[in-house]
Amino acid sequence: MAAGLSQIGLLFFGVAVAGVIAARIGLSVIPVYVVIGIVLGPNVAGAFDLLYVESGELTTVLGELGIILLLFFLGLEFSIDRLLSTRQRITSAGVIDIVINLPVGIVLGLVLGWSLVESLLLGGIVYISSSAIITKSLIDLGWIANPESEPILGILVFEDLVIAVYLAIVASLVAGGSGLQETATNVGVAMGFLLVLVVAVYYGEQWFERLLDVDGGELFVLRVLGIAVPVAALALALGVSEAVAAFFVGMGFSSTDHKERIEDLLTPVRDVFAAVFFVWIGLGTDPAVVLDVIGLLAIAVVLTAPAKVVSGYYGARQFGLDERRSFRTGVTMVTRGEFSLIIAATAAAGTTEVMTQVIPAFAVGYVLVMSVLGSVLMQYADQLEAVILRRGSTS
Repeated sequence: MAAGLSQIGLLFFGVAVAGVIAARIGLSVIPVYVVIGIVLGPNVAGAFDLLYVESGELTTVLGELGIILLLFFLGLEFSIDRLLSTRQRITSAGVIDIVINLPVGIVLGLVLGWSLVESLLLGGIVYISSSAIITKSLIDLGWIANPESEPILGILVFEDLVIAVYLAIVASLVAGGSGLQETATNVGVAMGFLLVLVVAVYYGEQWFERLLDVDGGELFVLRVLGIAVPVAALALALGVSEAVAAFFVGMGFSSTDHKERIEDLLTPVRDVFAAVFFVWIGLGTDPAVVLDVIGLLAIAVVLTAPAKVVSGYYGARQFGLDERRSFRTGVTMVTRGEFSLIIAATAAAGTTEVMTQVIPAFAVGYVLVMSVLGSVLMQYADQLEAVILRRGSTS
């Protein structure tokens, strides 16, 4: 008990230090959280026989709560009516996104001599942007109310829906190609669960309204968490991303009169667990293992970062945004995170060396690099767009 409490104390101390460092150097706090996690984890602090934080069940659960709350807040910004009214533009932008980015990883895997399933796993890792990190960055930078937030959130919604089906398919394939019937069953369960959530959100506005009609702040917060967390846990048990489920629960509350109260009372809770989530990514990062796939990592970053900028740019154009806002959308989508790690965990249950060793090591390094790169690109988007777009206009 004492050892566990010491580790959690060290974790929160590291979070506080990360905030101070980020403020001093003028950098987004997200990559600093990740680096602090690496330093405090078993692969750095533990290697020097210092007190370290284990990437165990407790930190994983705390990190999962961070994902749930971040995606819940994303749902608060995207009501079901808004989703339906912009579905054509979201679909157009989402199709551009997947057509450009998913094949990059698949082709790269095939060129390396990997099997189709292994290549499909690599394709998913480099395709999916990080809803959690991007949402946090939008909030921190004050972009959540900007015009570019609409295509950004729309593309993230499209990706989250696609990944729910994708995970059901690849989980069956990794298990040994367990049969078309089982794969179809997994996909059917995932789609059925999501359909139930959509129906509940669409028709349950009055129920959501009455549920939170309480005076006490404590009861209010507990009721919100008492819905969001169990629904996310049920989704996870059914093979559906808990993040996607939390997003839909947030959408359910977005159309109620309690939205502002939720944001006021739960924002500190979200930020605490979000910080733990980003540190948790670092805790599982072994710099030595990442070095073993440094060549693959470098190639993937060079290929996939520009691909995301391009797809995000043209996706934003579907929403009628100008060049500058579209460029911001593109650099925002560069960030990868939690879903890439979930795909890697799925791959680790396979039987080949590529699935059990290469892909997980690559995913950790890739998420680290792309989370830092994406956060920095967003932070300096104004300077970058001024240089790049000016050059484009004069050429």
